[in-house]
Order: sequence, then structure tokens, then C-alpha cells
Amino acid sequence: MDLGLQGKWALVCAASKGLGRGCAEALVREGANVVVNARGRDALEATAAGLRALNPAVEVRAVAADITSADGRAAALAACPQVDILVNNAGGPPPGDFRDWDRAAWIAALDANMLTPIELIKATVDGMAERGFGRVVNITSGAVKAPIDVLGLSNGARSGLTGFVAGLARQPRLASRNVTINNLLPGPFDTDRLRATMVGAAAKSGRSVDAVMDERRAQNPTRRFGAPDEFGALCAFVCSVHAGYLNGQNLLLDGGAFPGTF
Repeated sequence: MDLGLQGKWALVCAASKGLGRGCAEALVREGANVVVNARGRDALEATAAGLRALNPAVEVRAVAADITSADGRAAALAACPQVDILVNNAGGPPPGDFRDWDRAAWIAALDANMLTPIELIKATVDGMAERGFGRVVNITSGAVKAPIDVLGLSNGARSGLTGFVAGLARQPRLASRNVTINNLLPGPFDTDRLRATMVGAAAKSGRSVDAVMDERRAQNPTRRFGAPDEFGALCAFVCSVHAGYLNGQNLLLDGGAFPGTF
């Protein structure tokens, strides 16, 4: 299937590894030019080189910057001639007990996982509407649908973004101009963040990391973790010309772990 993305420009945040990289790779394979962003320059440049090798016909630009800062957002946007596709992504806040979180911890979580995506959406959707095409994909978390007690910072910030998007996506001046806004909710994917969480759980329980990860896999109906490339494939479809009627939705990718009908 031709997704109709050749020549489009995509800005993919937190794209040096994990799910962000998976999305960037899928878009590049479909012929989209990409601006990839992350804070770590070395890892980002290595990813950019890999993306160029995947499809030499596209342009790949790397912007090493903190996307949660105004300067970082400005640099990323300036590198993209026009943003046809925006993939919002940022590392989740740390787990813990809400009794230990002060105002600064909450503000940091909101800045990264709610306010930064909103600022980038604000900077891009009107231009998308003027051109008659736009796709915004927010990578949130399966915890939006099934909250995880130790991830309260993430639960709160990402749910706030979800509520905001639910209203914005349905504005006729965007939706009628072929601009869609959707959220992808990952469950357990094989990423550095998942392993870091498992390391913490192993230390707390006194078991090995491998034992904790094996137990976690066994809890999923698929008996495995998701792969970033399959996450990226769905992202690319949601960004495609075929997904213009998919709007304002929360798409859960968790291997069927959520035990509900809706």
C-alpha cells in the first residue's frame, strides 16, 4: 500500500531511539523527509545516519535540543521547511509515590508530556489547515486508559493532553481541512525505558532483571514485548493519506493486555 507520504515533511520528537526512532524509520521508508530531534547529539546523529541509509532519496535533518524548552522547539521547527506531520514524543517522568513529588516534579511532567506537545501543535496546525493536509500523532501511554499506580506523574500529564486533544481534533476548521490529531498509546514495548523500569522493579524485589522481564512478558497475551518497528508502522499509517477519517482517537497498542471491551 502506498501511504502517499512521499515528499511530505515530518518532525519527529525524541527520535534517537525507541518508539520515536521506530516512527521516524517508518516515515522515511515511505518517502517522507524528516527532522529528528533528541537531546543527545551523538545518539541522534547515529540515528540520522541510519535513516539516510534506509532511504537515500529523502532528506533527514537532525536537531539536538531539548524539545521541552522554547529554544529547542524553535530550533526543531526552523529546521523543517513545513510541518506536514508532527509526531509528539518525550520520555516519561519517573515512577514513584505521589507523596514524594513536589510542585517542581509536577511542572516538569506537565512541561514534557502535556504543554510541549500543545505548543508544537499550536505552532503547526494552522499551516497544515492552509495546505489542506496535516497529521499530528501524540505518543502517550497505555496508562492513559489503564492507569498504573506508580506512574502518577505520567497518568496525570498524559491524560491532560488527551483531554485537550479530544476537543481540538474536533474543531471543524482543522478536521474539515484534512488535519487529524490522534494519540498512540503504547503498552510494554522493548525500549530502554521499559528496561529501566524493570531494573528498578528488580532492585526493589531482590530478583534478577531477566526474571522480572520474563514475568512481565508472561503477563501479556502475546507473551512478548512490542517492537518499535511495529509501533512505527501504525504511526505511518495514521499519518497516511488513507487515514483522513481517523481523528481524535486513542489507539492502544498493548498486545491485548487491557482486559476490556471498549
